[in-house]
Amino acid sequence: MPQLREAIQDVLIIGAGGHGAVVLDIILAAGIYRPIGFIDADPTQIGKMIGGVPILGPMNLLPKLKQQVRRAIVAIGDNRARLTYAAKLVQGGFELINAIHPTAHVSPTAILGRNVVMAAGSIVSTSARIGDSVLVNTGAVIDHECEVGEGVHVGPGAKLAGRVRVGSGAFIGMGACVIQCLSIGNEAIVGAGAVVVRDVPDQDTVVGIPARSMRRPTGERLMGP
Repeated sequence: MPQLREAIQDVLIIGAGGHGAVVLDIILAAGIYRPIGFIDADPTQIGKMIGGVPILGPMNLLPKLKQQVRRAIVAIGDNRARLTYAAKLVQGGFELINAIHPTAHVSPTAILGRNVVMAAGSIVSTSARIGDSVLVNTGAVIDHECEVGEGVHVGPGAKLAGRVRVGSGAFIGMGACVIQCLSIGNEAIVGAGAVVVRDVPDQDTVVGIPARSMRRPTGERLMGP
């Protein structure tokens, strides 16, 4: 007898901005889920379409929509907002799904959490552990035995060498590189193109080659507000 194909499951996308359009593209390319609508807080967007999928309205629609769809994914680039909305969905009884592009590679020995987005060409290698609500952007590489905490964003083309640990809510900028066995602290920021050669403390910001902190020894920032 021919093997029966599992039915495609409906899903809601939370966030109708640019990242929402990217997540829609990933879901459609993967063909596992069927997006039926976006949820977005901007009332001026209600009724508009993104890639043929309607923007339905704000989060307070979710209890009603739950009668027909039980799965969702948060497509918001901001780390804190992504974690906040993911928690609300779980509290509301929704199942958080992952969106993994067909050209992404996930090692069979890697472990992914929930609400994970892996964009085109991204790689999660051997025995890596990826927390909930992590965004692995286009062409990013997470090498062997890395541990990436919840709500992290690894930017396009960024590379984490083996056994790097990234704390919750951290941001690794586009094209940044982190050498092996280092730690990036909770909510730390690694600037675009930086090369990190030493550990980065919690909530610090590092830039440049080699990456240096944007704070003076006293804790005063070198630039910005």
